[in-house]
Amino acid sequence: SPELRLDPDPRKQSKMPRQPDGGSGDGTVFRLAPFHYIHVLDGTTNITRIEIGPQTYIKQDNEKVVLGPERMITVPPRHYVKVQNPVMRDEKGNIVRETIGSIQQIKLRHAEEEIRLAQEPFPLYPGEVLQLDVTPLTVVMPDTALRLRATLDCTDVHGKVHVPGDEWLFKGPGTYTPQVEVSVEDTIYASIIRPNQALRIRARKELIDCEGNKRVPGEEWLVESDGAYLPDVAEEIVDYVDAIVLTDTNSLHLKALRTYTDKYGNVRRNGDEWLITIADTEAHIPDVYEKVIAEVQITTLSNRQYCVIQDPYNEKGKQVLGAKKLVKGPCSFFLRPGETLQKGIQNFYVLGEDEGLILRANEQFTVKNGKDVVVRAPGDRWMIKGPAEYVPPVEVEVVDVRKALPLDDNEGVYVRNTQTGKVRSIVGQTYMLTENEELWNKELPPDIEALLAKQQDVKGVGYNTGRGRGGDASSTVARVKSRVVSFRVPHNGAVQIYDYKLKKARVVFGPEMVLLGPDEQLTKLSLSGGKPKKPHEIKCLCLLLGPDFCTDIITIETADHARLSLQLSYNWRFNVDPTDEEQAAQIFSVPDFIGDLCKAIASRIRGAVAGVQFDDFHKNSARIIRSSVFGLDENGKVRDVFNFPANLLQITSIDIQAAEPVDQRTRDALQKSVQLAIEITTDSQEAAAKHEAERIEQQARGRLERQKI
Repeated sequence: SPELRLDPDPRKQSKMPRQPDGGSGDGTVFRLAPFHYIHVLDGTTNITRIEIGPQTYIKQDNEKVVLGPERMITVPPRHYVKVQNPVMRDEKGNIVRETIGSIQQIKLRHAEEEIRLAQEPFPLYPGEVLQLDVTPLTVVMPDTALRLRATLDCTDVHGKVHVPGDEWLFKGPGTYTPQVEVSVEDTIYASIIRPNQALRIRARKELIDCEGNKRVPGEEWLVESDGAYLPDVAEEIVDYVDAIVLTDTNSLHLKALRTYTDKYGNVRRNGDEWLITIADTEAHIPDVYEKVIAEVQITTLSNRQYCVIQDPYNEKGKQVLGAKKLVKGPCSFFLRPGETLQKGIQNFYVLGEDEGLILRANEQFTVKNGKDVVVRAPGDRWMIKGPAEYVPPVEVEVVDVRKALPLDDNEGVYVRNTQTGKVRSIVGQTYMLTENEELWNKELPPDIEALLAKQQDVKGVGYNTGRGRGGDASSTVARVKSRVVSFRVPHNGAVQIYDYKLKKARVVFGPEMVLLGPDEQLTKLSLSGGKPKKPHEIKCLCLLLGPDFCTDIITIETADHARLSLQLSYNWRFNVDPTDEEQAAQIFSVPDFIGDLCKAIASRIRGAVAGVQFDDFHKNSARIIRSSVFGLDENGKVRDVFNFPANLLQITSIDIQAAEPVDQRTRDALQKSVQLAIEITTDSQEAAAKHEAERIEQQARGRLERQKI
């Protein structure tokens, strides 16, 4: 109400007199209604007194009304007000007055405050200030508390004495009655803890918690009781902690952050790691001294699987570092902290009749083989063959799984013995490598690799076409180097194979399939090709025996210095007996037999033509060339063949395909001469034919005349 709005400064109140509804006056007479009052200043004594109604007050000349009339303060039930500088009262509740000479004045408790609850209406004495207007008392609800702090020495409602700085809680439900020595710092609400949930609490100072445990500042713990939890004044809520639900297929990997005893009664040392499974609890709430490392899934093995656990735990629950443990299915288990699976979950080795296992012992152990006891030393290698089912123990390492290699009559592999280093070839049988054997890769020169990759039919290619040279091996399928090198020798062909170990060569005549041994290499032929012939144009592995032909272009010069270009074709063949090893080796004695025969024949022709005039050579070129190449026998006849005794090569015939002068003027003159000769021959034949026709016509006329006569 407007009557209760007092400025806390009395000097301001004296400067603003009001005329409320409870009283009236003309400045000298004040008619005070019940429950109203005024403050009167006596100018003689300079003391302010209070006048309370109902009464009619007549102001004297030396008096001055500094406040009022004002309505008394009424505090209803469950309300309070706060008064600053309250009047001092004795033990009986009477106001204490101070006497100075013959003058009395009310004694105040300066700089103090007073809480006044529901009571009869009361006035404010001079000097009192209404610091807090009528205010309802604070109602503290259930699961709620007020955090109080003592500002002066005081005693709470329970009779406990507090010193300045002490804090405590006023818990609901209840109505809090304020005290001037106590300040309300905060309102604290209870936290709801649901099932499978906990509250993480931290101590702000030394205390005894709700369970009777002594806590030191900074210590943390969990409260797991379901329902509402109201933290103590020295407690603070850090966070909610949810439980981790455990099933048959998962577990919890935990690590201790300090030495403590867990909720299951186990002593955990700092740094210890362990598993919590469904056998321990269905839902686990991690403690404040526990760190969740991971959620571990169950490991399940079927009846055809096994695994090897590294660093397993023994029966006493201690981890054995460096040890291994073999676990066979069917079973399910959790990997404990520090355990790992070597190579994961593996299947049983099921070996067929054509399969085997190469094993190696990593440490010494004993195994029973029927009635015999076999001791395996570290590093031993052995092999077991199928059909069988095998699970290697922890002392054994599976080096390799071997499978038998089915080989046809023309197939094979190179096998190397790892103990002796000897390499051999296995051909035409089903073979399984033993524990001391491995496949050996045979390396070949790149050009031979290219020729083998093409596997070309040499007879269809031919030497003189230039298509027999080696191609690019990268465009074909790469050769398996451990397979025996094979080469198909065509009909009427031969290849030379050199054994570097025996330092001996052998020749194979076709048709035949050649299989190279570990120390054998094919002889590569590099022949001349093109027109005219150029060296190293044709590269091949097979030597054709003929009969075949080659074409060459040579330049000759006659005795009268006429230069001619001849294109010649030679028919050749090798006159060799395949059953004679000496003759077979002799045909490979000349590396480039094409270039050799072309050079030899060209030399003979040039020598013969050099002593002949151009006209004679032009008329008798075939006879001159054949006689120069084949030579004459005792009877002066041209021989049939020209032999090369070095490699048993024979030239059976020579075909002159073209003969042209090299000089352009000579070529033009020769062409003109040929045309003139053709014209002369044509004219003579035409005249003879005409003469013959006239003769026949005259004879016919004569016979006709005789018939007429």
